[in-house]
Amino acid sequence: MAERASDRLLRMLGMIAYLDRHEGVPVEEIAEQFGVSASQVLTDIDTLWVTGTPGYFPHDLIDFDAASYEQGVVRLTESRGMTRPLRLGAREAVALLAALRALDSALRPALDPERAQVLSSALAKLTAAAGDAAAALDVRLGLDAAPDVAAALATALREGRRLHLRYVDASDVATQRDVDPLRLVTDDERSYLLAWCRLVDGERLFRVDRVLEARVLDQPVADHTVAPDAGEFQPGPDGDLVTLHLRSRARWVAESTPVEAVRNHEDGSFEVDLRVLRPVWVRHLVLQVADDVLEVRPTRVAAEVAASARAALDAYGPLADGDG
Repeated sequence: MAERASDRLLRMLGMIAYLDRHEGVPVEEIAEQFGVSASQVLTDIDTLWVTGTPGYFPHDLIDFDAASYEQGVVRLTESRGMTRPLRLGAREAVALLAALRALDSALRPALDPERAQVLSSALAKLTAAAGDAAAALDVRLGLDAAPDVAAALATALREGRRLHLRYVDASDVATQRDVDPLRLVTDDERSYLLAWCRLVDGERLFRVDRVLEARVLDQPVADHTVAPDAGEFQPGPDGDLVTLHLRSRARWVAESTPVEAVRNHEDGSFEVDLRVLRPVWVRHLVLQVADDVLEVRPTRVAAEVAASARAALDAYGPLADGDG
């Protein structure tokens, strides 16, 4: 899937801190440290080299030793204050405290003892630092699931027990299955249960707001080996390959949708390749960005999307013929 801009920003900030602690690091070693390719490291360094503080004159920019860089070694010479300890203002401290209290309220039952202790320690230290402002703060965060479902997930994760799920997928198809829960995963918008699904004998992500029913079973979970990136959806080799050519303002598609490849064009537009298992999903996606679609391949998919749009308009009857 195409990398999100926020993920790349976090990695590049981490690179600055890492390079500040190490005197000259080979590109391959940085790549291994951050789990990316050597070419991606070079791209990140080139971006950082023209990044800095307001003013953006040469002396305002993050800088590296050019001679070392030509030899495949990255040596940071000017961090522009990026490595100084962060000082939080009162408003920032309260915002961070609110986030930690929300995590503590919603996720503590599902955390293992080590992670729970880290959360408690950070929460206690920040509460003490925030002083009187912390006393007036009351935050509660719930998973985007029915209360009984959330309770069952927390119990199963805490006690290491199997779950029976009734689940509806993106195509509105309901299934029942037994799963071994592994952990909760969240992104900017949704919460997911990462579990080993016994129906397909493999790891799967279940959106918790699509879990219609969850029942904790007596059986303990079995041991399963999952990939390090199991919490991220990755497109598999199955399904039809669909290519969308989109205007630049639809860039969010490349950053938030599981894609196989992204190709940028000089005019600012770009193409994305997607593996599509359920046609209804890609029809919905294309209709969302209809104003920014330049081309859809294969043409069969474009025709299906057009037919869906016409059917939706026809459903409005005479209302669809008005000036509005």
